Amino acid sequence: MNSPDYFPDFHNLRSLLIVLFFCVFLTESYTQQKDYKEAEVYVTAESPERLLNYQGFRAFEPLEQPDENYPTIMVDDDKTFQTIEGFGGSFTDAAAITFGKLPQDVQKQFLMACFDPVGGNGYTLCRTTIHSCDYSDEMYTYDDIYGDKDLKHFSIEHDQQYRIPMIKGAMEASSGNLRFFASPWSPPAWMKTNNEMKHGGKLKPEYNQTWADYFVKYIKAYEAAGIPMWGLTVQNEPMATQVWESCIFTAAEEKNFVKNHLGPTLHKNGLADVKLMIWDHNRGIIYQRAEVAYEDPEASKYIWGTAFHWYVGDHFANVRMVHDAFPDKKILYTEAGMGGSWRSATNLARNIIMDLNNWANGWIFWNLILDQDNGPRHAGGLFGTNIVNADLPTGEVTYNPPHYIFGHFSRFIKPGAKRIPCTSNNDDFIATAFINPDGKIAVVILNLRNKEQLGQMWIEEKVIKFTSPPNGLITMIF
Repeated sequence: MNSPDYFPDFHNLRSLLIVLFFCVFLTESYTQQKDYKEAEVYVTAESPERLLNYQGFRAFEPLEQPDENYPTIMVDDDKTFQTIEGFGGSFTDAAAITFGKLPQDVQKQFLMACFDPVGGNGYTLCRTTIHSCDYSDEMYTYDDIYGDKDLKHFSIEHDQQYRIPMIKGAMEASSGNLRFFASPWSPPAWMKTNNEMKHGGKLKPEYNQTWADYFVKYIKAYEAAGIPMWGLTVQNEPMATQVWESCIFTAAEEKNFVKNHLGPTLHKNGLADVKLMIWDHNRGIIYQRAEVAYEDPEASKYIWGTAFHWYVGDHFANVRMVHDAFPDKKILYTEAGMGGSWRSATNLARNIIMDLNNWANGWIFWNLILDQDNGPRHAGGLFGTNIVNADLPTGEVTYNPPHYIFGHFSRFIKPGAKRIPCTSNNDDFIATAFINPDGKIAVVILNLRNKEQLGQMWIEEKVIKFTSPPNGLITMIF
């Protein structure tokens, strides 16, 4: 006899109760995860004793509603934005030569300070150059044989002396957490309209395919040397005519080179996963360059994202505009040449925070290390010091303030971290916040004023109060 319809189905009821139990369990677990108790705090100030200085744990206090008149950084962990690819610096010839001339124990200390994921800055994404750039001791290419369209004489032997050993040492120090992308400053002189690597010029049309093949040769040669390439940029600073290696590509020329040559050649050679980036120049006309490439679907399909630099103006909103117009594309900051002063350090922090808040997926500075003369460099110097400098006669290495400022980001915002809402009610403070793959949140706060200031960081009806030193940088992890 069948049961009446109003009798419960105990089998289904039991299943429902089990589901409800797990829902309650997961909800309570999530609530416990968000029941923030304390945060680790790191502070950098203009003092040798306060560079990435560990301040210990600081407890959260209850605060239901921030007061708009008290300087407050407000964080929301319920919504996420872009994902971080990584932070790091650049393996130029100058960096590699300087590193190669240091004593072995100092080399090891440097690699640990930069790449160790626990005790160092934990760099995870770094740039290198395809043959020489301005920060090389000489101009060279991997094939200097005029008219060698088949690249029969291509060889990366030059890089075996300094650059490849440094990169491999960094890979080991990073415990396998390091990825690379490469950029050319100029094709070989014999491929160019001005027949030289310097002073701009353009790629001759008859060498479009040869130049695309050159990229493939480079990637495969480095892979054979044990260094896989995560990404490429088409051309470093393609609108700059320089007294060093340089080459001009208009937006249309870059788009057509990618569409007709570089993109198809990478795919044909099994390199479709290599992240191809356009522009690799300043923020000022980044949108125009992106628009031209991305609105051509045959070019756009090969392009992972847009790379950019900081050298002419801020123009942070232009970076956001690229994301807003083309949200499926990535944006990567790829070069920051700077001095080693405290002023350079605070400018670095401001730029990183603003770029991240405008959808950048990572941030890479320029030379990892330079010598006491800010070199070697075949085209003259730009800055008096670097983020890290080595005095080769004594074998000593100096980690300048920007090194520690950069560590506030690279140590605590990991690849795969997602940006979360982070706002400020006070013009004296800017900040950014990320939730890491392990669930920990990192908030980085910059005091823009040259005076000590009080502030607080608020999340989920809780607050941590802080005192920021003049132009100080604070990172909280919880």
